[in-house]
Amino acid sequence: MVILRAELCPGLTAEMIQILKANGIKTVVDLVSSDLEDVARKCSLSYKALVAVRRVLLAQFSAFPINGADLYEELKSSTAILSTGCKNLDKLLDSGLYTGEVTELTGAPGSGKTQLCLSIAASVSHCLKQHLLYVDTTGGLTAGRLLQLIQSKTEDEEEQAEALQMIQVVRVFDAYKMLDVLQELRCSIAQQVMSSSGPVKVLVVDSVSAVLYPLFGGRQPEGMALMMQLARELKTLARELSVAVMVTNHVTRDSSSGHLKPALGRSWSFVPSTRVLLESSEEVQGKASTHRVASLTKSPRQPTGIQVELDIGTWGLLEGSPSESGEGL
Repeated sequence: MVILRAELCPGLTAEMIQILKANGIKTVVDLVSSDLEDVARKCSLSYKALVAVRRVLLAQFSAFPINGADLYEELKSSTAILSTGCKNLDKLLDSGLYTGEVTELTGAPGSGKTQLCLSIAASVSHCLKQHLLYVDTTGGLTAGRLLQLIQSKTEDEEEQAEALQMIQVVRVFDAYKMLDVLQELRCSIAQQVMSSSGPVKVLVVDSVSAVLYPLFGGRQPEGMALMMQLARELKTLARELSVAVMVTNHVTRDSSSGHLKPALGRSWSFVPSTRVLLESSEEVQGKASTHRVASLTKSPRQPTGIQVELDIGTWGLLEGSPSESGEGL
């Protein structure tokens, strides 16, 4: 369910939205399914303008069929695989982050999600020379740590500066601002508008649950609608504009099994194509607190249950090959 918002499409002004909402029309579905003549009369709005808005909304939000052969050709021509900079994590993800997909990294506080996001940002910008947008919703990104990670890859100060310039950082602390950022990014890429730091190929959102959790509770229907609108923006950026999207999410404990599971519920579970759970490694806790186990819990290509060990302190590769367990595809 998509909530009507200003600049959702040309002609849909804030004033028009306010009038429509006062008359019970709050979502895209409400508007496109209404009798526009009746709406125009009740709201004192232009019937011609309402028809034009509905036409654009239908074109933007309706699904159009595509045959399998065309879909496969589009996949081959548009998909790129971007290394995370860590051999073990790439192996878990079947070579790296895929454009056209949303990859989710889940874990408890202190599990190392932000550290991995920063490490991936450093690798993408320096090693792959690709531009990246980092949306920080928790204040976890620090310029000093990011520079340290880039310095570990090169001692050349010019290369360090070039890598930093390829990383755009936006700090947002509520879901509405995040939605604005994603919509602006989608429009700029769709219109092939180059920013001062170049076109974005990777989007990192750390974390998506931090801005969505406050919306659940007393305003749950509104929170659910906004969550699905954010989900749609992320998937549109990934699939239609060939961006590799990576988000982080908190975990909760299942009341029946006691196992950790990603937050945001079943509705959100359909958004990421790939899910990775990050946990402390009990086997190596005595050696170093930076050792983690990354487990594949959802994937379109790999068997779930595969695990690898990571050292998030040095972003190095631990000895040993991935262990396979759990269910199949």
